[in-house]
Amino acid sequence: MMLSVEHLDARHGLLHAVRELSLEVERGETVALVGANGAGKTTLLRSIAGAHRPSGGRVVFEGEDVTRVAAYRRVRRGIALVPEGRRLFPHLTVEENLLVARSAGRAGAWDVDRVLETFPLLVPLRHKRAASLSGGEQQATAIGRALMTNPTLLLLDEVSLGLAPVVVERLYEAVAMLIEAGTTILLVEQDLARAMSVADRVVCLLDGRIVLEGAAAELTREQVTEAYFGLSRGEAQGVGA
Repeated sequence: MMLSVEHLDARHGLLHAVRELSLEVERGETVALVGANGAGKTTLLRSIAGAHRPSGGRVVFEGEDVTRVAAYRRVRRGIALVPEGRRLFPHLTVEENLLVARSAGRAGAWDVDRVLETFPLLVPLRHKRAASLSGGEQQATAIGRALMTNPTLLLLDEVSLGLAPVVVERLYEAVAMLIEAGTTILLVEQDLARAMSVADRVVCLLDGRIVLEGAAAELTREQVTEAYFGLSRGEAQGVGA
């Protein structure tokens, strides 16, 4: 098992964002985390990446308890987060953003040329500052930056948020290539259809808890929608258990 989240609790002050949550991700698997705003998805990803310190439970990565390991050390162990909002260095160029991440990561096959091959829309933008990019161009750069660390686990937070459909399509073409190459991905996505189309497994969160979990091919959109909004909650909790 590549990743095991065990009885995780995470808070933002008085807000209990993640509640006794347990989740496993196998090597090479793509898992989609879905749920309404405030369900705890981003906090869960940040807790796995080391950007948010949980108040209880454990994060075990490749057999090692990394719950108290600093975020930059988790990057060196192979965990990379593409955060909501991208958070690029705005005054650095696309290439400079990529190279900064490369210096903080691990040895491996990902370099600037491979990122540009995966995201060809970035080729003519290589020397442009990140602040001048469109939302889709920034998102491609953010994913490329994470790949430059040569991760074994890629955490993607809201790939399609605020982007035009044609841009989302191009980004997901690249995500599909990563999945084909065997990259292990934990994906937060508001677009249910998109999430279910790329994932091996879907996990739905509500109020910081898992209320539905199952193989994407075996769940209907109606089941996921009901769990997403807390409808027929008792029935939803039993699906995929």
